[in-house]
Amino acid sequence: MSATGSTGQRGTRAEGLNGVRFGELVADLTGTDDGRRPVVLLHGLTFDRGTWAPVVDALAGRRAVAFDLPGHGGSPPRDSYDPAEVADVLHEAVTAAGVDAPVLVGHSIGAVLATAYAARHPARAVLNIDQPLLPGPFGDLLRSREPVLRGPDHLSVWTELLDGMGLEDLSPPLRALLRSTPRQDLLLGYWREVLEESPEDLRRQRTDELTALRENGTGYHHVSRAPLPPGYVRWLRTVLPSAATTVLPGSGHFPHLARPATLVEILPGWD
Repeated sequence: MSATGSTGQRGTRAEGLNGVRFGELVADLTGTDDGRRPVVLLHGLTFDRGTWAPVVDALAGRRAVAFDLPGHGGSPPRDSYDPAEVADVLHEAVTAAGVDAPVLVGHSIGAVLATAYAARHPARAVLNIDQPLLPGPFGDLLRSREPVLRGPDHLSVWTELLDGMGLEDLSPPLRALLRSTPRQDLLLGYWREVLEESPEDLRRQRTDELTALRENGTGYHHVSRAPLPPGYVRWLRTVLPSAATTVLPGSGHFPHLARPATLVEILPGWD
């Protein structure tokens, strides 16, 4: 099934439209155009749109589009996965889905993409789920493992990271939603900027993006599993004073799986 334009008029139902292609991307379209801002859901690296099932249930009929990112699930791969390029691909897909100025909910790398999208295209707000925008210690770790990432043992790096994501905090049914495809091209492609660009250049890029959000009046809420480093919070609120932060412990790297209702409670502030 494919679609290239609006999916229906305000007040129509959209439940059951699973595996729909919008532009280059495959998505699930659920809920109703009921006057609330539509929600665009962007999963984390190596996972797929199925990770959003608990959030879709908690949205209770609100219009939502959960995309497979390029190279994931049913969406085809690309030569480049740089955030600005993926953001443009996402915008084409969002437009094809008949969605305008959505609330973007991104988990992990999906939050980086949501931020890049909102800096370039109309968006009401970004809900960032457990993804610092500056690489920090994570970037140091990736760069130290770069030779392994580029070699035949690249999966060992992903396994090391996965072991630190707090899967033990999730019930078996929730862990089953984390279908992962850690292909080498995805890891190297989506992490290219962290591996190849300097921390200073990345900081400038992220600062420019948040500056665009501030100038456009775009909301921003960062949900994390542990308190963010004070220096990071100072940077975030210096660039984007309206940014909010929330800590949801006990859910590992996946608050959207363990605490979906809590996340959904943030959204009405942007309607």
